[in-house]
Amino acid sequence: MTDPAAVERDAAEAASAFAHPAVAPDATAAYGEHPDHVVDFYAPRGDTRDPAPLVVLLHGGAWRAPYDRQHVTPFADFLARQGFAVANVEYRRGSTLPHQNAEGPVAGRWPETFDDVAAAMDALPALAASALPQADVRRTVVTGHSAGGHLALWAAARHVLASDSPWRLPSPPMLRGVVALAPIADFTVAQELGVCGGASAQLLGGAEHWEERLPYADPAALLPTGIATAVVQGRDDIVVPQQVAEAYVAAAAKAGEMVGLTLLDAVGHFPLIDPAADACAVVAEEISQLAW
Repeated sequence: MTDPAAVERDAAEAASAFAHPAVAPDATAAYGEHPDHVVDFYAPRGDTRDPAPLVVLLHGGAWRAPYDRQHVTPFADFLARQGFAVANVEYRRGSTLPHQNAEGPVAGRWPETFDDVAAAMDALPALAASALPQADVRRTVVTGHSAGGHLALWAAARHVLASDSPWRLPSPPMLRGVVALAPIADFTVAQELGVCGGASAQLLGGAEHWEERLPYADPAALLPTGIATAVVQGRDDIVVPQQVAEAYVAAAAKAGEMVGLTLLDAVGHFPLIDPAADACAVVAEEISQLAW
């Protein structure tokens, strides 16, 4: 049973992260025809004479429809104020209506959620060059929080997918690295822990599709990637516990790859994207180490 004090702390952290007003982007571009096929761009603040690294941001929210990119716009603005060019990506998420045997709105759509992330990543170099000329797409780092952390790891591993996958890349994507924030990075462990009400299985279309689709979606099954990867995780996270991140790091080590893991004391799930929290500065530093 979860400690009531931990639940109270998590609620306070979430309230702080969601208290910031949304920040309007400097430009928006479409990567497809669906209303969710959009990317918001934030120009680097301050001295912009030199091109700035591009940070691709994938929001979390358990792949569920009620959570869109708006809740991470203050974080996107924070990164822009650190001197980065930022691309805040939207993608199709689950239905707004609860499904049978699901607690609340179902998580994700198969295959649309993955279709969208793949399409957005493929389109971003050209979109950024047009919408945000300050961005140096040769220095791209992908980051994401929670379910978005999963998508960030997955986006960097598409060249590891089986040859029959429609999302497979013939070679590694041109990325400086990945910084995954409290990611749902190991689906098996996440399901065992009941993370986000079993959202991982919902994303794959239900338990009947689990074994078939897991190898195409689970970052822990897509290793090694050969791309520099760092995970930032709060030790007090009760939404996506640190065991999930540790399982991914262990899977990477078993595959012969070293993944950096930064565990933050007295930090839960939401401070990683809260500009008012010290943890947010740690995230920016992790991105800087890969980008600059």
